[in-house]
Amino acid sequence: MKILKFGGKSLANGEGLQKVIQTIAQKYFNNEPIAVVVSARGNATDELVILLKKAQANINFQADFEQFKKYQLEGLKENIFEEEFSVLQKLLEGVSLLGDYSEKIKDQVIAYGEILSAKYVSNVLNENSIKAQFTDSRQLIKTDINFGNAQPIDAVSKRNVLDYFEKNTDKVNIVTGFIGSTLHNETTTLGRNGSNYTASLLANYLNAEEFQNYTHVDGIFTANPDLVADAKKIERLSFNEANELANFGAQILHAKTIIPLVEKNIPLRILNTFNPEGNGTLITSEQTNEGIKSLSVLTNVSLINLEGRGLLGKTGVDARIFRVMAENDISVSIISQGSSERGIGLVVSSDKASKALVGLEKEFETDFYTKDVNKISVNDNIAVISIIGQDLTNFHKPYTALIRNKITPILLNNTVTGRNISLVISQDEFKRALNVIHGEIFGVAKKINIAIFGHGTVGGTLISQILESAKNIEKRKGIKLNVFAIANSKKVLLNKFGISENWKATLEDKGQEYKVEDIIAYAKEHHLENLIAIDNTASTTFIENYISLAENSFDLISSNKVANTVSFDFYKKLRKVLKDNQKEYLYETNVGAGLPLIDTIKLLHLSGENITKIKGVFSGTLSYLFNNFSVEKKKFSEVLQEAIDKGFTEPDPREDLNGNDVGRKLLILARELDLQNEFEEIQIQNLIPEALREGSASDFLKRLSELDGIYQNIKDAQGPNEVLRYIGELSGDLQQDKGKLEVKLISVPANSALGSLKGSDSIFEIYTESYGEQPIVIQGAGAGASVTARGVFGDILRLSEKKL
Repeated sequence: MKILKFGGKSLANGEGLQKVIQTIAQKYFNNEPIAVVVSARGNATDELVILLKKAQANINFQADFEQFKKYQLEGLKENIFEEEFSVLQKLLEGVSLLGDYSEKIKDQVIAYGEILSAKYVSNVLNENSIKAQFTDSRQLIKTDINFGNAQPIDAVSKRNVLDYFEKNTDKVNIVTGFIGSTLHNETTTLGRNGSNYTASLLANYLNAEEFQNYTHVDGIFTANPDLVADAKKIERLSFNEANELANFGAQILHAKTIIPLVEKNIPLRILNTFNPEGNGTLITSEQTNEGIKSLSVLTNVSLINLEGRGLLGKTGVDARIFRVMAENDISVSIISQGSSERGIGLVVSSDKASKALVGLEKEFETDFYTKDVNKISVNDNIAVISIIGQDLTNFHKPYTALIRNKITPILLNNTVTGRNISLVISQDEFKRALNVIHGEIFGVAKKINIAIFGHGTVGGTLISQILESAKNIEKRKGIKLNVFAIANSKKVLLNKFGISENWKATLEDKGQEYKVEDIIAYAKEHHLENLIAIDNTASTTFIENYISLAENSFDLISSNKVANTVSFDFYKKLRKVLKDNQKEYLYETNVGAGLPLIDTIKLLHLSGENITKIKGVFSGTLSYLFNNFSVEKKKFSEVLQEAIDKGFTEPDPREDLNGNDVGRKLLILARELDLQNEFEEIQIQNLIPEALREGSASDFLKRLSELDGIYQNIKDAQGPNEVLRYIGELSGDLQQDKGKLEVKLISVPANSALGSLKGSDSIFEIYTESYGEQPIVIQGAGAGASVTARGVFGDILRLSEKKL
């Protein structure tokens, strides 16, 4: 025989109830011996409790009761519950008159959820030519008088079950779960998830072939799929592992359910009523491979902290605490003790926390007077995440992932076996913490959630590059890049599952006005982990958001040079915030587009190498301009116009020619060497004559020819085989607080490294003490949206790999 148990969601009106009837019918017509245990349908138990509380408060409950009856009768051809409804009415009226109710009365009332359910299912089955029989488990399962959480009397219950099923083998018995009765036939209930316990007891007494527990999910998952979208179904578990899951709060299991099955080695299969083709999760005595099995969560719990420096060296403190817990019938799920009993944390059910606090304050009243105990407090804003199967040897990985995402556990607890670890987390953070830990342990790919600010030439190219490469990167690197936000100066497009290829049109049509705080809030609301914010703007004001982004778990990547070239005070403040929050800030594209320049300088400086000078062509635009003007017999204005036509310059070319961009890049490199220079201290040779510096861009473009004479004279004044280069140079005693920063137009030999530059390439010469007169040379494409975007992409991958 197989024992089938159906939960409340499976038995709810509509599709669920139809699937239950179909499942039972299929087994019945296949001549499979079965017995069926049912929970209350839908939300019946909660609704009955609400009716009780309204009656207790002398609030009119009749309208709610009528609605309850209507739901329970839906789909029936006649009212088969007249007797049950009549008894319920009298019980509720009695509670209303007394203004109170006992646990005994509560058990009588909520038992009707299962009674109505079993009678309903039996009636529908018989209407569908299936011989079914309502079976009241109060006649079978005899218990003690602990109303609300009664314990079965095994010998009597087993005899009753065997006698009953021996006499009723020709029908499908539909048994009420959750309820029993005392030896004096007083109704009792079996506690949380008691219907599973009923089914487990029947399986034990009847030596069942299998216990099939039908729920609304496909089995047991690596985490609650309602909380973790990437949770994976577990195919097999051992009883020991299932018991650990049950003890640590897995909602689909009840700790007591496992014991009767273990005694008889009866397999338990967790199945989905709504997916009859699925195999579910099979739980047997067979040990599975070692490793982390699942994450379970305890909510509705509170942390009680007892603190006292005066307890140092005193014995018996734990005994006093647990005596209080025992006297008040309070179960402690987790205990964590600081060194020498100075601090003790206890996790208890929230509905018991006040009673525990009062009991402990009374017990340690004298210790307060002697100041041995400083404080006893309750923290209700917590949840507990348990990692079932976690070994301490590699616990550093999920723990580091939490810290990296700015989640600090309140306390940790390891079981005696060393195979399960529980973390007490702030209630506000537990969902994100659950996703972080799950991604670290079970994720096939590490998920990186990206917010991109600015989608112009560079930003748009970057988005295309990410979308084109994402699948390949996930396959090769195990990194899943998820762009959840794209923003311009006015609108943002948000999607926690990631944007699609038509993001531009969607942003235009459905984008919302926003502040950066809205994106931070969205990431928190959807528990997004491993956050990166990318600044592809040229905004001088957006950098003000860097601080709040870093403080809210975002690492930063920027192609915007502003944050590194404003005041040194802001530069230092940002670095401190990054350090305090353990966040990264990458900006390789700030100088030399995607060339590995900043990383090289950082590594040299970090290693203690004395960098004595940095010199180079920093601007791809000005590189093109002077590379070509120096060797071609063309007017300066003609070469400049070519650069404009090729899109190498800014819309107003004066932004390139004034040298400020080169100056900012030079300042960035200086600050990488811990120099404290300000932008105003840079000596910049402005390539625009004073007469052309004012006015509109269109006016300037009309007057380009006025530059020809000036630069032809400079070109003619050069020595033999020399060419013009517009360079940035950092020199002086770079071991002091400040260096000498110059941006200038110079002549260099055509056969030198600088002189041999072609096209729009950039080149950088890094002089060091160790390398002497032979500089380290880094050369390559120094401009272009594709190159810059690829450099930002490289920063994304560098950051992502650090999170592996």
